[in-house]
Amino acid sequence: MINKNIELLNEANKLFLKKLFRDSLPIYNEILKSEPENIDVINNKGYALSKMKNYDEAIACYDQGLKINSNEKCLLINKISALRKKGSLEDALELCNLILNDNSSENVALYHKLRILYSMKKFKDSINICDNLLELYPNNADVLFDKSCNYASLGEISSCISNLKLAIDVSSKFKVNAKKNNVFESLKNNEKFLELVK
Repeated sequence: MINKNIELLNEANKLFLKKLFRDSLPIYNEILKSEPENIDVINNKGYALSKMKNYDEAIACYDQGLKINSNEKCLLINKISALRKKGSLEDALELCNLILNDNSSENVALYHKLRILYSMKKFKDSINICDNLLELYPNNADVLFDKSCNYASLGEISSCISNLKLAIDVSSKFKVNAKKNNVFESLKNNEKFLELVK
């Protein structure tokens, strides 16, 4: 049975990588019939559900795995992501803080926390987390871009533009991201902004 499940898991994961999430689910369920406590399969199933925007079922799946191992980091992080995308920001923030109390340098949890705080319009708190992450990874373009978005939301245009420039210097994809992001709407006539994103 174990060898068959390994083959099934490989098949499901191949479908998952091809973004055929719905097709991978029956295979994950088949494996869980004989291995109901397989954390990797539970996590993959939850992640597939989350990718399908079925956040409630994904969260239930992660909770099933957390009953087996309450400290499984992948399950906790993926649950935070699903909660955040679902809009359950307070629950997501509480779970982030729980992880960060145990390990204050858990970078993935910090990254989720900065996004959650941004969604909660706690821009200064989000900037503080950006700064913490940038101390470790000064050229992290995603964090620089997030910091720029926070400053744009606060109306602090020069800080917004300087951080956006740093993000674009690392990756030109942030020119496109800045053009598409509504947070920069007020800068559509700003010469420095227009120069950056052209």
